[in-house]
Amino acid sequence: MKFVIAATLAASAAAFAPSKVAQTSTALNAFESELGAQPPLGFFDPLGLLNGDVDQERFDRLRYVEIKHGRISQLAFLGQITTRAGVYLPGDIDTAGTSFDSIPNGWAAVSAIPQAGLLQIIAFVGALELAVMKDVTGEGEFVGDFRNGALDFGWDTFDEETKLSKRAIELNNGRAAMMGILGLMVHEQLGGSVPIVGEL
Repeated sequence: MKFVIAATLAASAAAFAPSKVAQTSTALNAFESELGAQPPLGFFDPLGLLNGDVDQERFDRLRYVEIKHGRISQLAFLGQITTRAGVYLPGDIDTAGTSFDSIPNGWAAVSAIPQAGLLQIIAFVGALELAVMKDVTGEGEFVGDFRNGALDFGWDTFDEETKLSKRAIELNNGRAAMMGILGLMVHEQLGGSVPIVGEL
């Protein structure tokens, strides 16, 4: 009887022992140490965009898009919070006298902005995308570095560890803002109230 109990305990303990996992070389392993693969998720690619034969150029393109969308989302989230707090640009949005504070918040603003205003916004964003928000001079230290030799704000005074830390912070803030603005957009369609933001 003691032998049966000891054998059962040994068998159950073996279930918790670490098992050997074969080391496989995949494209994912090449990017697991990149900036952004950090706790708590580590390397996170839920859509499998880096599966298969992926090179550094493809990874850099995806990182560029992630950084750009993160920056846009940070501005969008801040815009939502600011306008819902009652802070608007002074003056009128058009010559007909439509004031900025008469434009509603969120999705309703798209239909309330005069068509000429929407066209100006689209043209402005297009000009930024095609001429400004890219590495024009080729001096960028990393993907998403758009200083172009003109803007510095003390970046060159930081050591490498601080630069990596600040880039990781921007990446995480962008990821959080993407989720935040998506959440605000969904909640606005559902209706109700959200803390800090208020009535949607």
